[in-house]
Amino acid sequence: MLRALVTLGGTAAGLAALLSFKTHTAAVSATPPAPAPGGVATAGGSAGSGSASGKGSASKGSAGSKGSAGGGAGQSTRTITGSVASTQYGPMQVEVTLAGKKITGVKVLQETNDGSYSQQIDSRSIPKLNSETLAAQSARIDAVSGATYTSEGYKKSLQSALDKA
Repeated sequence: MLRALVTLGGTAAGLAALLSFKTHTAAVSATPPAPAPGGVATAGGSAGSGSASGKGSASKGSAGSKGSAGGGAGQSTRTITGSVASTQYGPMQVEVTLAGKKITGVKVLQETNDGSYSQQIDSRSIPKLNSETLAAQSARIDAVSGATYTSEGYKKSLQSALDKA
């Protein structure tokens, strides 16, 4: 009986730690960046900028970051292409969009292409890798379970792009 209580308590503590870790990561990535001069919103959104020009119009990812290229006296927005990383299941290449030193978007240019199973893995893992990159603001991200080769190729290409920045 005591063993069952200890096991349940440990499971509950582990689950609580896991949920608090994910909540903390999401809170870091939800922090909006400082607005550029003139009230132009950058890629993270503009809820706190006080400008009516872009409230809620920016989205996470590379699509929202391209819109901030014209606002740029305060932060320069640039896009850097990483090198092609060869994996067991094909090439992997990413493109990173930076506003100053902040990663505002990641786009996969080439993904592993070894059949439909590889496409399933990529379609599940790449969005997770993108969100982890935006949260971590570096290439020091965890691999996605079941997508080790995709994750390693993604991180290698991402690091090469950040090295060029």
